[in-house]
Formats: sequence, structure tokens, C-alpha cells
Amino acid sequence: MNEFIRFEIITRDRLGITVEILEKIYDRKINLISMEVFFEKVCVKIEEIDNEEKELLKSELYQIKDVLSISEIELLYHERDEKRLLEVIDSLVSNNEEEAFKDIIGSSIQIENVKKMTTIVAKNNSTVLLRGDSGTGKELFARAIHNLSERKNKRFVTINCAAIPENLLESELFGYEKGSFTGAMQSGREGLFKEADAGTLFLDEIGELPMYLQAKLLRVIQEGSIRKIGSNKEEYIDVRIISATNKKLEEMIENKAFREDLYYRLNVIPMYIPKLSERLEDIPSLVQFFIAKFNKKLKKNVKGVELEFINALMQYYWPGNVRELQNVIERAMNLCEGDILTKRELIIEFGNKNNVNIDVPISNKVNEQLPLKELMEQCEKEIIRRTLSSNKSCRKTAKLLGVSHTTIINKVKKYDIKL
Repeated sequence: MNEFIRFEIITRDRLGITVEILEKIYDRKINLISMEVFFEKVCVKIEEIDNEEKELLKSELYQIKDVLSISEIELLYHERDEKRLLEVIDSLVSNNEEEAFKDIIGSSIQIENVKKMTTIVAKNNSTVLLRGDSGTGKELFARAIHNLSERKNKRFVTINCAAIPENLLESELFGYEKGSFTGAMQSGREGLFKEADAGTLFLDEIGELPMYLQAKLLRVIQEGSIRKIGSNKEEYIDVRIISATNKKLEEMIENKAFREDLYYRLNVIPMYIPKLSERLEDIPSLVQFFIAKFNKKLKKNVKGVELEFINALMQYYWPGNVRELQNVIERAMNLCEGDILTKRELIIEFGNKNNVNIDVPISNKVNEQLPLKELMEQCEKEIIRRTLSSNKSCRKTAKLLGVSHTTIINKVKKYDIKL
């Protein structure tokens, strides 16, 4: 909403004075937002102008015969309330996003793009299929979608399709009537679909769902209703389904291990969660986050890390992604006896999947403690420079380091690396 000024102009009742007031405003090329004409009073609302322009306009208005006084008045109550309401809404939207993404750490282009996508898809009820390797944080994004949606005050129910025995999975999802099978509770049981009614159901590892349950899931999506085991009654539900997998569902379809019609129903909005190796620049932020987390859990007081520690993390290819990094930091903090993590506490299986031979020089001050961002930039710049010098190609460098071609180009510009 644009800022504005309101003038109350007291006049003698005279036909035509309103036209003269309008002419003075237009002569000064000031935008008139609204005008109200009363008996012996005219109120005008104009766009925000500086003090000099305001005084000139008032001087012009005073030259009109029968203008008795001009005063600047406060915003009307409803105008103040509207402006304040807009500010509150903006603040709430910002706070909601901050809260929804509080456990999703990183500011790389890749992760920021996924956050933007999350914010957009949260506004509707279409099914979402989260793709990405194990440990990339697919459930965190599923929760963020729920928490940014209109369903945020309802339940977010999650089930790992690979963690529950096949013979129990159907009853977990759909529930059962009393006495439906041996061992069934006498009172019967509501399934997870019913628990998630009006909310969101997150089906993790959807690729592990047995074929006969895939058919039932397809029917739930198409009809919007479920049927408990042992019941002939259809119960209508309103559930948003978000699913996730690290499997290649397209290959499973070819091998008749996943239904093609279900795939298209689940894959209305596909989202890819990047691997940690595709966003190495987020490692220092993640390390800082995990240090704070495990300081509380382990009652430690770790304040920072050595350059060598970060350097070693930046060279690893992270097959287990963020989950593996979390385990590495927890292990190191358990072993740490001081307040700085050093390479001595770092226990990790170093491999070099892409045969990149990088030895980043470390400061002479082995125990030098720098801000994590500065540590990351020093290591990252040297890694990119060394890889570029041996490959002479941004595309090859991007492929070797497991990031996009655009990321390498942006980093070359940022660090002013000479090609």
C-alpha cells in the first residue's frame, strides 16, 4: 500500500471551490488518491510528497478565495488498521516460512530453489512425489509443505512403507473392524488415513509398497474414500498425500514392480531433493547447526572447528548425505575433549568416487579458528581452482565435484578464479 497524506481544507460554502482545489493539485503533478466533499469542508488524500512540495501545495491552496484553513490529519482508523493488517500478514508469512524451514539448513542455490518450490506447492492440495537419495531430508520437506499449507493445524501423519511387515501394512493404513482377523483388537482400529483426515499423510519409501496395496492406494486417491479390513462401508476422507522414494520408479514400472497409473497419480508435483555432494557449500552451516544440537544433547561446549576438519569434510563425497554428516559430527563431538573439533576426532571412510585428487593447503596456524563461512569459502575456492586447472573445463569440473555447471560458473565469478 503506497504512503499518502490527508489534508482537511476548511472553506466557505461556494460552488466551484472543489474544482479549483483539484486544479491546484493537478498543476503540481501530484497524484490524487481520493477526495471527499462536505458542507464547508473538503478532504483530499494525495500520494506521499516531501516537505518542500507539501508546503508549496498548501501555499497554492491558500491562494484560493474562501479557503480558510488547511490542516494535515491522521489516517482514518480503517486506513491505519488496513496498513497494520498488511504489515502483520507479511510478518506472519515470513515467520511461518522461517518456522517451517528451521530444520532445513543451507543457503546454496540448490536448496533455496527447493524451498521456493515448497512454498509454492504448499498452497494447493495436489499430490507431491519427493525424489532423492537416502538421507537428503525428504521428510523435512514434506513437513514443511504441510506446515505452510492451510492444513497446518491438522495432523501430519507419517509411515515408512519399508519399516512395517507386509502383513501389517494394510491394517496400519486402512484400519480394521473388531474381530476382523486373529489378534485384532476387540474395539477395532482406525487406520492412518483416518487419523490424517483433513491433514497430510506422508508415505515414505513408497517404492516398497506391495502391488496389491498399490491398487488400494490408487482407489483412495481416485475416490477419496477408504474401506477398513472386514468392513463393507466406505468412509470418505480428505487427506493430502505426499510420498517419497529413493528408488527409480520408472525402472520399477518397466519391471512390473510398480503400477504406472499410481505413479502418475502420485507424481502430479515432482520435487527433487539435492544430494549433499551437490551443495558442498552448505557443509559449514550444517556443521554449525549440528554442533549446537549436540552441545545440548551431549552437554558439551564445542565452539568451533579446525581448518583441517572442514577441509576433510569438503573432500568427501557423502554417499549417506546429510544424515551421514550428522553421524560424523556426533561421533566427533563424543570424542572431543576440548572446545574445538580437530581432524583427530574425525572418523570417516574417505573414498574418492570421482577420482578427484585435491589437497587443499591449510593455514600455518593449525589451530586457527575462523568463522565457518570463511573456512568454507577458503576451502571451496581452492577446490574449484585446483580442479579447473587440471581439467580446463567448467562442465568437467562440475561433473567431478557433483554440482551443476551453473554452480561452478557462479563460484568462478564469486571468487574471481582465472580460467
